[in-house]
Amino acid sequence: MARRGLPLQGRVRWLLLGSFLLLVFLLFAYLLECTPPADAGLAPGSLGSEPYGKEYYQALLQEQEERHLSRAASLKRQIAQLKQELQDMSEKLKALQEKKELEARGHAEPRNPEPGDLLEYLHSQIDKAEVSTGARLPSEYALVPFESFTATKVYQLEMGLTRHPEEKPVRKDRRDELSEVIEAGLDIINNPSEDDGQEEDGLTAHKQMYTENDFVEGLYRTERDKGTLYELFYAKEDSGDFQHVTLFRPFGPLMKVRSTLVETSNTIINIIVPLSGRTDTFSQFLLNFREICVQHDRQVHLTVVYFGQEGLNEVRSALERMSREDNFSNYTLIPVDEEFSRGRGLDIGAHAWKKGDVLMFFCDVDIYFTLEFLNTCRLNSAPNKRVFYPVVFSLYNPAIVYGNLELSPPIEHQLIHKKDAGFWRDFGFGMTCQYRSDFLSIGGFDLEVKGWGVEDVHLYRKYLRSELIVIRTPVSGLFHLWHEKQCADELTPEQYRMCIQSKAMNEASHSHLGMLVFRDEIEAHLRKQAYKTHTKTED
Repeated sequence: MARRGLPLQGRVRWLLLGSFLLLVFLLFAYLLECTPPADAGLAPGSLGSEPYGKEYYQALLQEQEERHLSRAASLKRQIAQLKQELQDMSEKLKALQEKKELEARGHAEPRNPEPGDLLEYLHSQIDKAEVSTGARLPSEYALVPFESFTATKVYQLEMGLTRHPEEKPVRKDRRDELSEVIEAGLDIINNPSEDDGQEEDGLTAHKQMYTENDFVEGLYRTERDKGTLYELFYAKEDSGDFQHVTLFRPFGPLMKVRSTLVETSNTIINIIVPLSGRTDTFSQFLLNFREICVQHDRQVHLTVVYFGQEGLNEVRSALERMSREDNFSNYTLIPVDEEFSRGRGLDIGAHAWKKGDVLMFFCDVDIYFTLEFLNTCRLNSAPNKRVFYPVVFSLYNPAIVYGNLELSPPIEHQLIHKKDAGFWRDFGFGMTCQYRSDFLSIGGFDLEVKGWGVEDVHLYRKYLRSELIVIRTPVSGLFHLWHEKQCADELTPEQYRMCIQSKAMNEASHSHLGMLVFRDEIEAHLRKQAYKTHTKTED
């Protein structure tokens, strides 16, 4: 009987030891928070700069005070969460002890063993939440998409009538949550433990300290029966190495899952564009490609799969001119004498690569992307592990959006995330980043499927039913430029109606379309107001 109680006594001793270590950590955190920074006593003017006024120092003190208050509030929340966790563990151990005593006395029948402690339950929640491997999902509607965020903005899919595609977190609890997560990621990076993924991958962690200014971007999603998963990326300025921290909140304190170093500077992206005609649009695409990929990134390869003969020479000349003027030869033009098929073109482009595995970006000619998106593509894709399906921000018809101007602004000035400027194209799955090896192993496109866009959904469903993790989230650096949609006369009445509905959805926002519908009523009202004003003036 005495031996049966030994494991329980050992657990109590471990609990007491854990409580002692927690108190030591809290004391150390308190002392660290109360210690002023090394350069806190240096006034800006002491380094030979021009003297500053009283308002500057008041603003500086206020900023420092707000930062310390935010840190103190974050630490208080963590302390409260840890205390609650310790209390729950103590109650659980107490219940186990009472159960063991009852079983030892023969007053209770043996039951199925329960989890040893709260940590085991929390890890079981992580296993359910697609942190390490993907879950097999029945359709594209079963996936819970991520929302992306920076230090100041959140990009969200569910806009409704009041929310916006890009906005600052309005609710204080959401601001505090994201600030806490960013700080927790910094603590993990700056104080790495022996079990970090950096050592597992054979990579040497940087010894330099990271700050809030080094936070680049993050993703998060909440599943109601599991918790909230966070993917965070940090990097020093002008560095191709990113610190990737994964955190999970299983309806309790934040838990670290892993911390790894991701090197992106040598990761080549093969941008595959299927094309037929639309040479003017291709010229605009090539301007964007040259500015972003050729002049800044350089770790890219452009593959253009061109269907038909009309316009082929123009495309070839444009590529040769880029090669000559920018000294850039990382491109491939593949002429195909077939009827245009987007899935067929992407499949040809993927198989044309003969240099081993490569990260592929399936792209359309009317897509505009930024330099930041290329790194986002690299960070969210991993061979035999995860594929990236970004949600594109689709721009409305500039003739309607900027109808009050004589001329629409240049495309670069139209790239804004506003409710009246565009919408998140969450029903499209054509733009995707995935490694060639995953594309081939999953079976690629179903080339028997006919129709524009249907092959993309089929490929997406294949990944959802595999063990690969599918990252689906809106991204700030990917735009679908507006182009006129044609509804063919050959369509059936039902197909034509659906085509018109799709065309209307891509033309303008709800409010702009409403202004067009009620244009006559608005003009009549303005005429009445002008007449009343004129009458009063005469009187």
